[in-house]
Amino acid sequence: MQVVLLERVEKLGAIGDVVTVKPGYARNFLLPQAKALRATNANMERFEREREAIEKLNAERAEKAREEGSHLDGATFVLIRQASESGQLYGSVSTRDIADAASTPEFAVTRGMVDLNTAIKTLGLHEVRLILHADVDATITINIARTEDEAERQAQGEDVIASAADEDRALAEAQAVELAESGVEGDDDEYGSNDADAEETEETES
Repeated sequence: MQVVLLERVEKLGAIGDVVTVKPGYARNFLLPQAKALRATNANMERFEREREAIEKLNAERAEKAREEGSHLDGATFVLIRQASESGQLYGSVSTRDIADAASTPEFAVTRGMVDLNTAIKTLGLHEVRLILHADVDATITINIARTEDEAERQAQGEDVIASAADEDRALAEAQAVELAESGVEGDDDEYGSNDADAEETEETES
C-alpha cells in the first residue's frame, strides 16, 4: 500500500514522502495514528494544500515533547526485582514496566515510546531509548537490582554480581584454610598422645 507521510517515521521517511508499506502496518499503525494518508490523488492534493499547516503543527508538537520530556534525558530509574545469584531475573522488565517507571503526573511515557527490541532479563544498568516524538528522543538508564542497596552500589559503578562471586570465593578459600589448619592440629594431638603412651609403657616395663 502507498501512503504519504504526515510526519517523519523512523526508517521509513520524512513528511511528504510517498512510501510503500504493508497494508497491515498502514491500517493498524500509520493511518489510525494520523502519521500518514493513503496516497490517493485526492489525498495528495489535500496534503499539498495543507502541507504548511502540517509542518507547522509537527514542529509545535516536537517542541512540546522536547520541553515536557527534557527531564528524562540522562535520568535513571530504579526497578527492584527478584533474581538469581547469577543475575538472571525471575521474569523480565518490559516496555510497560519502563513506561510506568519513567512516567510522571506532568508527562506520561507510553509503551509505544519505549524503543526496546527485547525484554530485559538481567540485573544491572540498562540504557533505553525513548522516542518522545518523531523528531525528539531521550536516553534513560534503568537500574535493575534486588535491593535498594544494590541499586545504589550499581549506580556508583560496582558490579554487584561480580562482587558477590568474589565474596563467595574468598569465603570458600577461608573455610578451606581453616579446615586444613584444623587437620594439622588434629594430627599433632594424635602424635602427642602416641608419644605419651610409649613413655607410659616404658615406665611400666621398668
